[in-house]
This record gives sequence, structure tokens and C-alpha cells, in this order.
Amino acid sequence: MKLQRPKLPFAALVLASTMAFGLAGHFAAETVIHQQQAHQLDELTEVVLRRSEFAVDFAAASLDDLARRSLASCEPGALQAIRLHVYQRPAIKDIRLVKPNGSVICSAYSETLEFDKGWADRRDMLPSRDRTLSLFRVEQFGGDALGVLRDINGSSALVAIVGINASLFDIMPAELRAHSEVILALSSGEKLGKFQIDAAKALPAPISFDRKSTRFPLDAKIRLDHAVLSSWNNEAYWPALAVALGLGAIFGILLARSRRTEGPVADLDRALAAGEFKPYYQPIFDLRTGQIKGCEILARWLRRDGSIIPPMNFIPLAESSGRVQAMTWQILGSALAELRPLLRANKTFKMSLNVVPRHLLSAGFVETLRRTVLTARVSARQIVVEITERDELDDLARAAAVVAELRDHGFRVAIDDVGVGHSGLSRLKGVGADMIKIDKFFVDTITVDASTTTIVEMLVALARDFQMTVVAEGIETEEQLRALIACGVEEGQGYLVAPPLPLAGFNELVESRRAVQPGTTVSGGTALVA
Repeated sequence: MKLQRPKLPFAALVLASTMAFGLAGHFAAETVIHQQQAHQLDELTEVVLRRSEFAVDFAAASLDDLARRSLASCEPGALQAIRLHVYQRPAIKDIRLVKPNGSVICSAYSETLEFDKGWADRRDMLPSRDRTLSLFRVEQFGGDALGVLRDINGSSALVAIVGINASLFDIMPAELRAHSEVILALSSGEKLGKFQIDAAKALPAPISFDRKSTRFPLDAKIRLDHAVLSSWNNEAYWPALAVALGLGAIFGILLARSRRTEGPVADLDRALAAGEFKPYYQPIFDLRTGQIKGCEILARWLRRDGSIIPPMNFIPLAESSGRVQAMTWQILGSALAELRPLLRANKTFKMSLNVVPRHLLSAGFVETLRRTVLTARVSARQIVVEITERDELDDLARAAAVVAELRDHGFRVAIDDVGVGHSGLSRLKGVGADMIKIDKFFVDTITVDASTTTIVEMLVALARDFQMTVVAEGIETEEQLRALIACGVEEGQGYLVAPPLPLAGFNELVESRRAVQPGTTVSGGTALVA
């Protein structure tokens, strides 16, 4: 009888390989989780800083409005107008006229002076980066406030007293709220606001995440107990471990096929050559009537085998590899051809196109866009160029010039991702856009976080001051819709009406909406307005 060869060496090899990949997967999972945690906490710190910057922008715009109306005066009529101005802006507690050295001349609400524990000298006030504003802490018995000073002339200045509501910084996930603190301070170290559930409880072995404003002397910080991170947001451990083992299994296959595989960038090039990038359309609708006013075109990769690749799987690579420009022109050309009948039949219908800052500032962008739209026999007034804020507009003067040229040719310009992107509202005004789009981050929390309502109201008020329109992104529920209407937002988009749709589905939706009678909600129910 022939003896069988022992299977022990094979089993030992499999076991050793499994242990090796398992160990690698363990370290990979922990690395992924720690990076994800750090990224999320960095983003939360950035949100605190952005919220504080919006508050300063809001105060500055209010002071500019008063100065423009020649209300920087202690005359009774001027003070009455200033009091009405403050009443209409809940985020502002008072507006005061001061001397060049910072001492108070008069106040819209003189009784608020009694709550001051101290008042900063002009020499102790901290200038903004462009030196048009000065910031300082206003010590009050009911809690500190932020003073924002704008010089009006050589003999006087206006100061807005901005309330620092701790609830504005109540942003921590539920699992971390009892083990963390959120702090807003001036760059001099003076604290303006702090949120902590138990202020008397010291944080053992805290770790910090800090952000400093590049525009104002403001610092945001999140501190939390390091130990609590071990049990927070660790759901990715087992999936990451499985992915590591799977990658080990397919590594040999990929290696064997490496000579025939050119990489993902080559796949993008082949898809561009084959015209596989197609436009999908998400409707932009009137929040009160549900009427579809336009659409945003979004890229989808439709492979020849019928599979659809979502944008998150190819847009970042397209941007980093420089293919996003060719992709943008391909998507725009297809969209113009598909929507030409609708655009020509309805001259008020608008079609929005996403453009990254690098593409916007590239040579020949305006002329190429103009030629493409003219060739399609579509009016430039119906095209909205949405500048995405994933990358910062480094050259603001150049961007403003390009935007002005676009508007001269009839195009409209929108700023996307407002509130979480790189631009403050004062920079948005400098760009000269026609529209801002409120990021989905704020829409998601507007029904559960009172601070979000305050921020959206400030965005709407400032947009009106800048003569911009406002569109909210990512609306998914009727409750969000009602909250946005209450804040003054007029238009929006989101899954409440429809996800991004291919042409046939979008045309069907538009036709069905034409049959909807006025006075119904976006979902067909009872009207939201009286």
C-alpha cells in the first residue's frame, strides 16, 4: 500500500499565513480606526471654528449695513433704527458707538452696560488678518460675549456685541459628550465660550484637537478623555480585518494579472475615450410649492457591462490625476444635448454644473464654457457654475475676475458646500457669486440642533445682504423642509423629492410635477403655506 504524504506542512503553512494576515489586519484595523477618529474630531473642531467665523461675519455685515445707512450716531432716531436692527438679529445682543480708543459713547440698549464687568481698551483688541475688524472679549455678569469693532471714520467706530451661546458648541457625539469639552478662545488665550456637561469634572489624560482661524484671532479646541476613544466608533475593526485578509487572498491574482493591468488612471482614460461618464440630474425645487426650478448635473460612470460606479469611487482620483476637466466637459456636453428641449421650452429653468477651483482658474475655461453652451444653442442665463470648495480658492482676485467674466456673459455662479468649505462669507462676497448652497451637514441637524437653525438664519440674512440666493442641499424629510422654510430658505434639493436620476426618470418627474396643483407640498400633501 502506498503511504500518503503528511499534510502537516501544508496545514502549518496555511495556519502561518492566516496568522500573518490576521496580525497585519489587526494593526491595519487599529490604524484605520485611529485615523478615522482623529479625522472626525478634527472636522468637529473645524465646525466650531467655522461657526464662530460665521458669527463674526454676521456681526461685520450688520455693522456695514448700519454704516451704509449713516446710522453710526447717538441721535434718538438713529438709536431707534439700530435697536430695530438688533431686534431682527437675535445673535447680536447690542450695538455700541465708541471712540477711536474704544471707550463707549452710546449704546442701542443702554441697560446692557450695567451687565459689563469690564471693557477692553483699544490697545488690547486683536485685529483680523485684513485689519478691518478688531475682536475682544466683553466680560459680563451673565457670561462673556464677543465684541466686534469696525472703524467708521477718524472719530468713531461701531461695536457689535455677539452672544457666545454655549449650545452653539454642543456638537460632540453622544458617546463623547460626558467626557469632553469644547472651547472657543481668542488667540491671546482669553476664553470666549466653553461647553462641558460637568464643568467640575476634570478630564483624565486628555488629548486635544486645535484649529486656528486664518482670518480672525480665534482658536477652537476640543479636549477629551483619551480612554473613551477605545470604545467609540470602532465598528470598522472587523470589516477592516476582513478586508485585510481578502486583500491577502487576491494579492496573488492581482500580481499575476499585473502585466495586463495598467491601473485605475488608465481605466479613467479608457472610460473617457469610450464616453462612459454620463450625467444624472437631481431636481432643485421651490420649498413651498414643490415646483422644479432647475437641476444639478452629477457624474456617474456607466460601464459597458451595465454596472454603475458611484462618484466617490472615481471623482477624487479624477481630481488628483487632472482628468476631472475632461470629465466635466464630457458631462456638460451630454447634459446640454439631453436637456436642450427642456431648456429651450422653459427659459427660467436652470442647470447647475460642478467645477473645482483649479478648473475654474485654468486657462481658457470661460471661453470653452461659452463655446460649448453656444454650440448647444442654450442660453448662458440658464447655466449655473457651482464652484466646489473641496479645494481652496488660493487666488481670490483671479477667481473674482473669472466670476465677473462669467457673469458678463450671462452665466450665474454659485458657491457649493457653504458652511463646511474653505471660504468665509466675507470671501464669498469678494468672489461676487450669485448663489450659495447650504451644505447637507446643516440640513441633517436643523431639526435636532437649535444652533444649526441660528447658523442657517445667519447664512440667509447675510446672503440677502450680499444679494445672493440660497439653496439647501440634502433635504430628506418634511420636518427639515419646514425648518428651512422658517429660516427663510426658498429653494433646495434632496431625496425628499428625488435622488439624482438618469434622463428618462428626470423627464418623467418633471412631467409629473407639471400636473401637480399649486398649494401642495413637495411630497404631495397639504400645503405648508397659508
